[in-house]
Amino acid sequence: MIRESLSSGTAQSRNYRQVLPSLSSSDDMIIRFQEGKLRIEDQEWHRLVPEGAQDALGKKEVRRQSIIFEIIKGERDYVNDLELVQQLYIDGIRRANPHIIPERRLPGFITDVFGNFHEILNFHQHLLRQLFARQREQHPVLQTVGDIILDQTLKSEFRSAYETYIKRYPMAESYHRNELKCNRAYERFLQTTSNDARVRKRDLITLLTRPVTKLPRLNLLLEEALKSTEQGFEHPDLEALPLILGILNPFIKSTQPGIEAAEGKVKFWSLCESLVYQKGEIIDMDFYDESRTLVYSSSVARRVKSEASFHEWEDLTLSLLDNYVLITREENSKPNNSVIKRHLVSRPIPLSFLRLAGFADPTDSRRERSEDRRLLDSLWSHSVPIYPFTIYHASSRISRRYTLYVESETQRQKWQSVLSECIAVHRVREDSNKWFEAENISSRFFRVPDSFLVSPATSDPPKSGRITSAVPFCFDGRKFLAVGCPTGIYVSVAGHEAFKKALDYSNPKYIGVLQAIGDKVFNKFIVHSDQAVTSYSLELLARLALDQTNRDALSASTEKVGGDESNIVICKCAQVNGRALVIYATKRRLSTTLTLHVMEAETHDQIEINARRKISSRISSFKPCSEPGFIPRDTSDIVPLARTLAVCSQDKIVVVDPINLSQSAVAVVPDLRNTMSSVLLSTLQDRIRHAKALGLVRVDAHELLMIYDSIGYYVTKQGVPTRSFGYIRWETPVSAFAQRGNNIVLVSSRFIEIRDIATGKIVQVLEGADVRLMYSGPPTHNKDDRILLAMRGTKGQDGSFADRLVELIETVEYVPQTPAMAEPVMWTEWDL
Repeated sequence: MIRESLSSGTAQSRNYRQVLPSLSSSDDMIIRFQEGKLRIEDQEWHRLVPEGAQDALGKKEVRRQSIIFEIIKGERDYVNDLELVQQLYIDGIRRANPHIIPERRLPGFITDVFGNFHEILNFHQHLLRQLFARQREQHPVLQTVGDIILDQTLKSEFRSAYETYIKRYPMAESYHRNELKCNRAYERFLQTTSNDARVRKRDLITLLTRPVTKLPRLNLLLEEALKSTEQGFEHPDLEALPLILGILNPFIKSTQPGIEAAEGKVKFWSLCESLVYQKGEIIDMDFYDESRTLVYSSSVARRVKSEASFHEWEDLTLSLLDNYVLITREENSKPNNSVIKRHLVSRPIPLSFLRLAGFADPTDSRRERSEDRRLLDSLWSHSVPIYPFTIYHASSRISRRYTLYVESETQRQKWQSVLSECIAVHRVREDSNKWFEAENISSRFFRVPDSFLVSPATSDPPKSGRITSAVPFCFDGRKFLAVGCPTGIYVSVAGHEAFKKALDYSNPKYIGVLQAIGDKVFNKFIVHSDQAVTSYSLELLARLALDQTNRDALSASTEKVGGDESNIVICKCAQVNGRALVIYATKRRLSTTLTLHVMEAETHDQIEINARRKISSRISSFKPCSEPGFIPRDTSDIVPLARTLAVCSQDKIVVVDPINLSQSAVAVVPDLRNTMSSVLLSTLQDRIRHAKALGLVRVDAHELLMIYDSIGYYVTKQGVPTRSFGYIRWETPVSAFAQRGNNIVLVSSRFIEIRDIATGKIVQVLEGADVRLMYSGPPTHNKDDRILLAMRGTKGQDGSFADRLVELIETVEYVPQTPAMAEPVMWTEWDL
């Protein structure tokens, strides 16, 4: 159809040419125009057409020919600019000696800033050659150029090249500007190239935007050309131009979301690069994740108390990322400098901890001075309404609560909308990408009475009380669970809530097991209660859960490990350096230290040998590893390591050898003896001074992470702080921790923070009530090793609360199999 229209259109063009005067001089001017040798003022269609041509053609056709000439002229200028960028900038940067961009960064920089520039240039050089040929053939009256442009726009490669460039342009501009700020050689190069006559006082940004604006400009010209095309003839443009516009219009619209996303990414980078953190603090907000975005940002105000004890206003910026909320105060680094620094007014709030309030609070007013700045007006001020809303940290509702003000109700509602939506999306994303899954083990058996609602004289069965300790164990290939609470110690087969009371202990402080190390079998169940540490047969405990023995038989297996002579304050079971140990610390009245005892469990075979030898009248299953040692009185916990013990005191950790307590070398962490004094060191020392040590975990072969109740920091194997004395602040005060794989699980009363050990980045947050760590075992990379937590459950009709026992199970990334992998298995039973 288009070819038939072209034939009829060609005939019409010949008719026009017959009535026009001689064209030899005009054709010569067209050649000069295409070669760029024509004066600028002569580069218009009407200046290249012999006199009288406009009268012969009519106003509408004159306008149409002028538009076609403008399309060709624009294409010529566009190709010239693209070639200029290729030759002057891209090739100039590549060939510069010495290098303008460091050689190792050069390929990446060319790609980041100029993208697929050469690809677009190749397309338009080919298009321009076709347009020039048509112009030389048909000037001064071009029947059409629509068929040439349609052939180009129909190519998916052409549209794909533009889509790639347009969507990446905002980032390309950002890379260019950042390089300009920090690279003087690049700045000098751009200043030199600006003197080139072809640049015509344009900067590189202007030239880089040419592909971004090219198609919209072409689209407008084609729309005007279509309006100027006579409807009475079977003109080819009546069919070709609507087809082109039908392709370009949706394509241009489809690139807008990509441009907006890229612009958002640029704003996000600008925010990240301008942030000024508190000195010494390590905050990993996962900025390098490709999905990170700046969702919304605007100016807000906050009421602050000044030194004059009356309230003033502070102008701030509230920025919402897809994982954090930031409150910053902006300032220029230098007078008349465009470089902005954004100081964090508050520590960033993770969306997992962000809570909202006060979006319906009544308006307030703010006094503002007149903007005229005249002498008398400056003494007057006027009130403007402002609209408050509140955001706060779920774990620090008072100290990290911020009431902010915006200028309109619309803006306040906008903030409520974007905050609520972003929190919801974050929760869904976190829920679908869990590192750990919390699975109920028991949610009905253990209950805590409400003293305000339940009368002591009630006839209901007594409640077990709050869980104080728990330990899993295995026997004869089956899994079991022992739980301690105020009414005693209970045992059950794993996966069942049919708990049976095993031992009558009131509030056992700790229960643990010593099972086996390699081929050495111990099968001991350890109980720390009141002032004694006692051992029982683990086999009989398992048989009691299976109804194969009774409580009397279990009680008959009791054996005292330590106690009576003093108060036992800490007890732990551990496997250290291939030995099964019971470690406990005792406290004597008026003593300034604690006494540390380490008892090693004997295997069944060794006990039988000792019995035959009759070494003593009393055959014990435990023997002292060494003479008792002394540890600080403020010791809060003892953490077993691979070969040593970490004794956690108020602000430090003492590492001792359990096999030789009295004579072993003692290492104190952190070791600050040979460190140079600095502001960062003083900051870290101040943080440590106000924190309680909980333990340490291995990061890699060279580094350890020290864990306190409020902070963490990195040290070498010798205990010397690393990473410039930097520290990580937890989002909530921590009472216990566990390590699994590359993550640490930080447990507080209301939240469970799961962080990456190497960076401190938050990867998951779980929420609960009255959360306690019951069992974690040794630090391990085995996902099957269990982490048990207790937390408050639902309230019953009798007023009591369930005390849930929960297991944290490490998840595994799901990798779907391809049909090709599954197909042979599918057809196996059919012999196909």
